[in-house]
Amino acid sequence: MERILVVGVTGAGKSTLARALAGRLDLTYHEMDALHFTGPDWATNETFAEDVSRLTAGSRWIVDSLGYPEVRDLLWDRADTVIWLDYPKRVIMPRVLRRSLRRTVTRERIFGGNRETWRGWLSREHPVWWAWSQHAPRRAEIARRASDPRFAPLAVHRFGHPDETASWLAAL
Repeated sequence: MERILVVGVTGAGKSTLARALAGRLDLTYHEMDALHFTGPDWATNETFAEDVSRLTAGSRWIVDSLGYPEVRDLLWDRADTVIWLDYPKRVIMPRVLRRSLRRTVTRERIFGGNRETWRGWLSREHPVWWAWSQHAPRRAEIARRASDPRFAPLAVHRFGHPDETASWLAAL
């Protein structure tokens, strides 16, 4: 486990697990959303694909994302391990609701200095709506990739509940 993707839907805890694993395994952690969103009004990084390619050319890293479409295959080709947080909606939704509510109320700055806003809750791009609507498609995409012969060399660890993930992490 030296080149790791932590995958799952919005709110699964990918970033939290990736940070913990990075510390435990002495890996460089790369937060995909922070690389992708670089400025106000959710401006995106024009050199995102090149940056991800450069960062994952190294031998030891961890990324907290299935991958944005423009880098998805690159990440899956370069990884040696996938950790899939395959949690049901009943686990995901309370997490993402609490996180978004906290971020909105406290006006916490996130990627590129942006903030979640009350108005943003009305958008289909809002994390709560995104987590709800993308749960099944994201899960299907990860399952397809995990069983794709092209990615057969990957070690895939699939966890269906946070308790399973915590037990696995404690045993490392």
